[in-house]
Amino acid sequence: MTTTATLPATLDDLLKLAEETGRILAPLAADVDAQRDNGHEAYRILRESGLLGLLVPREAGGAGLGFADYSRVLAALGAHNGAAALGYNMHNVVIGALSESVGTQLPPSAETFRAWMFDEVVNGRKLFASATSEAGTGAKLRGIRTSYRRSEDGQHYVLNGEKSFVSLAGAADYYIVVARAEGTEGSSEVSHFVVAADDPGVSFGEVHNLSALYGTSTAAMKLDEVTVPRSRLYLGVEGMSLFKLVREPHWMAAGYTGAYLGIAEAVYRCTVDYVAASPKRADSPVMQRDLGRMSARLRAARALVHEAGAHVDTQRGSLEANAMVHAAKYIVGEVGPALAQDAVRICGSAAVSRAQPLERYIREVAFSAVMPAKPDECLEYVGKAALGVNLYNAQAFEW
Repeated sequence: MTTTATLPATLDDLLKLAEETGRILAPLAADVDAQRDNGHEAYRILRESGLLGLLVPREAGGAGLGFADYSRVLAALGAHNGAAALGYNMHNVVIGALSESVGTQLPPSAETFRAWMFDEVVNGRKLFASATSEAGTGAKLRGIRTSYRRSEDGQHYVLNGEKSFVSLAGAADYYIVVARAEGTEGSSEVSHFVVAADDPGVSFGEVHNLSALYGTSTAAMKLDEVTVPRSRLYLGVEGMSLFKLVREPHWMAAGYTGAYLGIAEAVYRCTVDYVAASPKRADSPVMQRDLGRMSARLRAARALVHEAGAHVDTQRGSLEANAMVHAAKYIVGEVGPALAQDAVRICGSAAVSRAQPLERYIREVAFSAVMPAKPDECLEYVGKAALGVNLYNAQAFEW
């Protein structure tokens, strides 16, 4: 097995690597968005860049980034290819939560599991994805219907069910599948399992015909008597997934935020370039005020995303950190579409021309509201935190 090159040691160099990788990904976006390509080439490029190991601890061969710096790297990628950045985030939602468990005393089976996954990412260049959402319940764990049971020999788990929206379908090597024990419908105890793309009984439907972000390669997933060894139970513990989400919701609630911040940055950058290309426009006080308003909104969103990330890194699991990431997700979801409206008004036909990347960014930035946590959920969480509601109680929020 070939070992990947060591990732840069500093954030500046990692951002430079992300920028260089983003420039390579950028030309692919138009063909993928127009469904002339399936988008898998973008994920091959991300594998080769070494960035799959961004969150893996340094002692395990990764870059060891925390949540705040990860958001910066993700934004750098999103500014060039939004779909690839969102797909890449699905990998890191899985790896980030695992990396944060380092330093926590765990049973030997969990240590073995973690070492295996890190090795698969760093040395095997394997791409992971999350398989959570189901029809009617979305990503809310309490409503999950996919089930599992122990095999007769007690050494395996057998999974059955359907997932409605699985990103990286056909592109990832492994999928982290959320399921509940058979006969426990309505229970808050759900578990995660690592399912390989080539495990017998795993199949995918056609990639969804999305109006934007087609490059996330999102499709339905079916699990028909899929058998996995006990060693592929996430961290070797059953029934703890909802508890983990309630305590530390940042990956589920706000992992996407950096990508959408990057797309919003691209909307602003394209608008500035349009105005700057004409001396008449550039000298107009009206245009200057318009760009100033866009810049102020974007700066405020960026500052909140960075502050929320810093809270996660220093106070992970605190109510303040959890409220901050929900606030950041909400604000980015508001600012991005507002910038898009400004861009349409300022750039006119240039904003709707398929020949220009701005048209794609405008479509993409609107979809922040679709990704969990949704705007109303973010506001409800922040409001409950302000009122002192115990958000560590799994019954206090509709997970």
